[in-house]
Amino acid sequence: MRSGEQSGRDVLTRSVRGQARRVGLGAALGCVHQLGEALVPVLIGVVIDQAVAGQDAGRLALWLVVLAVMYVALSWSFRLGARAGERGAEEAAHTLRLAIVRRVLDARGGAEEGRLPGELANVATEDAKRVGAVNMALMSGIWAVAGITASAVWLLLTSVPLGLIVLLGTPVLLWLGHLLSKPLERRSEAEQDRAAHASGVAADLVAGLRVLKGLGAQQAAVERYRRTSRASLAATLRAARAESWQTGLVLALTGGFIALIALVGGRLALDGSLTLGQLVSAVGLALFLLGPLETFAWVNAELAQGRASAARVAEVLAAQPAVVGGQDPVPDPVRGELRLRGVRLGGPDGVDLDLTAGRLTGIAVTDPACAEALLRCLGRETDPESGSVELDGVPLTRLDPAGLRAAVLVAAHDAVLFDGSLAANVTPEAEAEARSGPAEIAEADGAAEGTDPRTERAMAAAHADEVARSLPHGAATGVGEGGRSLSGGQRQRVLLARALRAGPPVLVVHDPTTAVDAVTEARIAEGLREIRRGRTTVVVTNSPALLAVADRVVLLDGGRVGAEGTHAELVQADATYRTAVLA
Repeated sequence: MRSGEQSGRDVLTRSVRGQARRVGLGAALGCVHQLGEALVPVLIGVVIDQAVAGQDAGRLALWLVVLAVMYVALSWSFRLGARAGERGAEEAAHTLRLAIVRRVLDARGGAEEGRLPGELANVATEDAKRVGAVNMALMSGIWAVAGITASAVWLLLTSVPLGLIVLLGTPVLLWLGHLLSKPLERRSEAEQDRAAHASGVAADLVAGLRVLKGLGAQQAAVERYRRTSRASLAATLRAARAESWQTGLVLALTGGFIALIALVGGRLALDGSLTLGQLVSAVGLALFLLGPLETFAWVNAELAQGRASAARVAEVLAAQPAVVGGQDPVPDPVRGELRLRGVRLGGPDGVDLDLTAGRLTGIAVTDPACAEALLRCLGRETDPESGSVELDGVPLTRLDPAGLRAAVLVAAHDAVLFDGSLAANVTPEAEAEARSGPAEIAEADGAAEGTDPRTERAMAAAHADEVARSLPHGAATGVGEGGRSLSGGQRQRVLLARALRAGPPVLVVHDPTTAVDAVTEARIAEGLREIRRGRTTVVVTNSPALLAVADRVVLLDGGRVGAEGTHAELVQADATYRTAVLA
């Protein structure tokens, strides 16, 4: 776990350091801006002493031109510096988002454990943005230091007491601001946790909206979200109160500090130690200091929130993989022979099972949990409690997970469709293009529809071509988020077509026809057998139509192999099989 945490921290550090050049440029321009800002009160004091007090119109005009040039330089330096800082912040956030997405999509899994999808989305958006904003905060802090330093130097040259007040008082203010930011950091972390949980619950409820309506459980769902939302609101209000207290107290301390400078400056002017122009400059610099000191308060708040978000991002990046090890390449070519030896699937005994290469094997179960455990083991989403699973004689634990995913595709019955066209969901290439933006969707859809024989065969085998013909724009019709515009049976056919279109050496499908009618199911069974002829295919289902076309059927009863044979043989000879499949 320690190495995972270190890796997470390294990614965070690189995301900030990666923008060092851009932030450095912004900081340099910002320092120029701050030095110019600090110089303005000094120039005004000079104008008062040399032009106004002496009633010299020529010098007054000259100094006004100098001030005009100064303000033009101030405007451009601020614009360019702020632009560099903002870009650095956005680039760092973008880098973090990519790192989080890569970790979530890592073939080893593990990042999603214990987290709702909405929570992960919140980490990849809001938390990444807050961490990226640390770049802008650091740059602004450098600006503020430059401004305070310039003011202190001039005040020291003008009056040692005024300069010492600034030099000694500023570190004290910064230290107090840091102490005041601690409660904000704690409450900001709680706020993000609650907000992420609320987002996760909302996404979960929206995804299951149809089921909730069918069960008449809308009110219970609304009440659940109301409680979650109220908890998130309470955490947000606590964080807002902490931020308001921190900002208010820092401003009060800053105001007292500036008042002290003005008071000392006024007394020095009264006893003749300062000229009128120098007094005006001192008061102007004291007012100017309000900006850098307020910036420090903002920087403290940003760093507090950034630290809280960084901890959440690091948790995701450092999440332990669900499966470990595995560096060997997948056998080339892949014959597709799967073998289970002593694999426990929830029962007391281990399962010994050989899935012959190039054949269609049906697996019926008496316990759905056993099917889920089998699928997770075959797809190596998890490793079995005991025993081993092998592909072409090589244990899955030795194979690279990413390569294994390409060789063995496990198509779960509850997989989701993406927001896009039917064609884009079936054809991976078109789907990837469609993700890039609205302008590419039509092009990707047109490229995918009816022009790819491989896609056409997959859609015909799954009878998804009938679904396409029933839609207003054929396969180019959008299916909505999660495929909500399709019926359950239509979604299943599109999902099966997507799995068949992928054409992996080994395909494992789980209950692909539970929502289609008997006639369509029989046609799909024949299409599945035909398109997968000669390649290893495993169908985990209790559907008689699908089991009837299998070369061999295995019954898993109580986490062990209960019977083997053809569908017809098992129907005749095994009562448990008849109950599981025909009841």
